[in-house]
Amino acid sequence: MGKIISIANQKGGVGKTTTAINLAASLAAVEHTTLIIDIDPQSNTTSGLGIESKTVTNSVYEVMVGGVDAKDAIRETELPFLELIPSHINLVGAEIEMIDREERERILEKAIGDLKEEYDFIIIDCPPSLGLLTINALTASDSVLIPVQCEYFALEGLGQLLNTIKIVRQHLNTELEIEGVLLTMYDTRTRLSDQVADEVRKYFDDRVFEQIIKRNVRLAEAPSFGKPAVLYDSTSVGAKNYLALAREIIRRNKDLFKDSPVLAEG
Repeated sequence: MGKIISIANQKGGVGKTTTAINLAASLAAVEHTTLIIDIDPQSNTTSGLGIESKTVTNSVYEVMVGGVDAKDAIRETELPFLELIPSHINLVGAEIEMIDREERERILEKAIGDLKEEYDFIIIDCPPSLGLLTINALTASDSVLIPVQCEYFALEGLGQLLNTIKIVRQHLNTELEIEGVLLTMYDTRTRLSDQVADEVRKYFDDRVFEQIIKRNVRLAEAPSFGKPAVLYDSTSVGAKNYLALAREIIRRNKDLFKDSPVLAEG
């Protein structure tokens, strides 16, 4: 039985898609079967893994709105152990099309329920909003990972996200947990990054991951080549940061993955 983790923050530009792509790729790199689901209509996770939208026949839109079996939408990627359910611009209108559906908040949960048996991790990249698509992701997930950029106003809007998580927990998914808060875009040259990191740790305490994602040119370049950082430049700071994050998550979930090669490393 695998674990489903949504990457969510309604604030744009916090490294959400970068985290979804590179965390999933890093989990796959340490030989954990991983599926990444792109439910953001911008489809940046899809293109960031080298898949052009014009080549997509079945996307998460067809799965959620058209009744296509999720298994028929799965695409392979360049990385062994990593597969993708792509997004498509058609997803822009999905929330309107879903509004009158019975149990509309559980459409994704029902669609991917069987896949949990086939992967160690399912990573869901949410859109930068708290609309019906994100609600579907949170309802289908075991936990949510919250990226927070190390910049001014970092905590702005997080109260709204935490309230949404609370509501989902109360009414739709009692098992939903916060996997952790991830500090992103950390700039070692500025005091501001240290100040923001301290503020976030005061607010979230031990739910903040030890691993921090530093600003890195290679990390920013990789999506334009349709590759995660671990394939684009495995020696880069960004690739190493996300590999360390993947190992930290595996260790936090050691009861689920007792045979993980990461745990065997000690």
